[in-house]
Formats: sequence, C-alpha cells, structure tokens
Amino acid sequence: MSLVSDLINLNLSESTEKIIAEYIWVGGSGMDIRSKARTLPGPVNDPSKLPKWNYDGSSTDQAPGDDSEVILYPQAIFKDPFRRGNNILVICDVYTPAGEPLPTNKRHDAAKIFSHPDVAVEEPWYGIEQEYTLLQKDVNWPLGWPLGGFPGPQGPYYCGIGADKAYGRDIVDAHYKACIYAGINISGINGEVMPGQWEFQVGPSVGISAGDEVWAARYILERITEIAGAVVSFDPKPIPGDWNGAGAHTNYSTKSMRDEGGYEVIKKAIEKLGLRHKDHIAAYGKGNERRLTGRHETADINTFSWGVANRGSSIRVGRDTEKNGKGYFEDRRPASNMDPYVVTSMIAETTILWKP
Repeated sequence: MSLVSDLINLNLSESTEKIIAEYIWVGGSGMDIRSKARTLPGPVNDPSKLPKWNYDGSSTDQAPGDDSEVILYPQAIFKDPFRRGNNILVICDVYTPAGEPLPTNKRHDAAKIFSHPDVAVEEPWYGIEQEYTLLQKDVNWPLGWPLGGFPGPQGPYYCGIGADKAYGRDIVDAHYKACIYAGINISGINGEVMPGQWEFQVGPSVGISAGDEVWAARYILERITEIAGAVVSFDPKPIPGDWNGAGAHTNYSTKSMRDEGGYEVIKKAIEKLGLRHKDHIAAYGKGNERRLTGRHETADINTFSWGVANRGSSIRVGRDTEKNGKGYFEDRRPASNMDPYVVTSMIAETTILWKP
C-alpha cells in the first residue's frame, strides 16, 4: 500500500505542465454531488478559460436515455487538496446542449438575482453554518454511538473534548485544513449538541460565492469521509426523538445593514421575511418539518418569529447588532440539506427586491 500512497502523492509539476481538473456538479436529487476528472495542458485560474464538458444525464436523473447529454459550465475554481500541486476542483452548473439551464441548476437563477444592480450595490454578505452528522458505514448510525443503542443524553457533547464526547474529530480537522488549502473561506468548526454531529462555517462570502464555497466544502467533506470509511449525512433530523436536528443557519447582512442606522433596515428586512415565511420554508430543505418543531433550539415551522439572542426564534438578532445599531441577523430556518444557491438568493430577493 505504501507504493499506492506514493503514487497518489506524485507531484506532477516535477515532470509535466499538465494538470488534473475535477469537474463537480449537483445531480438530480439536489443533494447528490457528482464529479469526474480530465487532463488539461497547463494551469488554469480563471473558470472562463476552462472548456465546457458533458456527461450522461440519464444516469443522474437529469435527462432521458434517448437524449442524455448534459453540458457542464465551469463557474468557480478551487485548489485540489487531494491531488495538490496545480490541480484544481471546478464547481460547475448544468445545461442542455441548447444552453437552457436544467431544473436542478439552482445556480443559474441565483446568479441572475445577485447580478441585479439593486442587489449588487448592497454587497450581500453570508455566513453559513453547515451542520452535518457522521455515520458508521453500512449501519446508518452515528459515529461513536453503540450499535443499535444510544449514548448518554445531550449536554456534554457541544464543543466537547474527549474520546467519550467527540466522535470523528480527525475527519473534521482534516476537512477544516483541506478547505483552507482549497481557498474556501471557511471560518471555523465546532462539535454540535448531538454526539456525532459537527458544524463548519463558511463566510463571510459575498453573493454567489457563498453557494460555490458551500458546495465545494460539501464535496471535500464527502471525499474525506469516503477515505475514512465513514458516511456524512445532511438529513435535518437524522435521529428521531430527543436529539437536536441539523440545520444550516444563514447569517446575512447588506451594506445598508452594516452602515449607521442599519438596525432599522434589518427590522424592515425581517418584516418582509415574515410576510413570505411559507415561501421560504418551502425552499429551505426537504424534511425540515421533522426538525422545526419548536423544540431543540428551533422555532415551530408554521410560526414566524424573531428576537434578540433568541435561538428559539425563526430569525435571531445578535446582542452586538442591537447594541451597535447595525450589523447582521441569522435566519435559523434553513435545513442542513438546503441548497445554498436557493437560500442565499431568496433572502436577497425578499429583503432587497421584493415589494410587498
């Protein structure tokens, strides 16, 4: 196996200008990350310089078998932490051969919203808290839990330390460093309330880049768990009962919110979010009704609320934001399996473009 490891870690730049580009896209379920690699003649750092590519959409539930070709459009480049050197990861979105975006291409519509002049001038910032659960391979049970049984009740696991509290830290730390290497604006990690559950934060990122970075970070996490022989779940309530679910709390601000007098802008934005509560809930992830029960640090799915420092509300405003009269707020409704392109662009559309 040492020879295999040596070959995996070969530094291509010692013998060739050629690089490997891993093209990454989202499949038909909206959460299945797919990828394949191709050789390019030399280093590339601009996605517009990358060739478009294609794949069999009938194998990803994105096209019929008799017209199966789907086209990949490169959109964002990250350094490849697995192959290293000049090799790259390429976030793509998907189109028909005629250039029409597929229904599963959520990036296309998000990019239109973020390129709107009224949105662009507000420089929307996002910080996304991606929670996830590490599972034991083949048994669909959280890492560190006794097989078919349960650990002690929640309490000691949040940001916990020790072999009886923190399960999978090697995976988490490997992911953290790999994301930094890749150029993802990952800002931190922590152990979550349910044992075997963790969180990483991406941001602050501006506009469409928030979605690109979250998808790239999810890809890297799935690759690392593949290597470690574990499985990552983005299910919003992986274990029924008295256990915390998994969300993707989305922190948000605009230039007007960050400037003097921004607190009044924040309150008006929250009011607009309340008026479109059902629309947002419908777009915030599958199975979210199992998580948003009004318990376990969530608001009830059918009721919109907001409050300062209240983790049981739909929207939480921080103490510092209230004190300073400007800043950001946190939308606590998105599920862990949400599409970051959908959530970020919808928040911008509602708070900036939508006229009640």
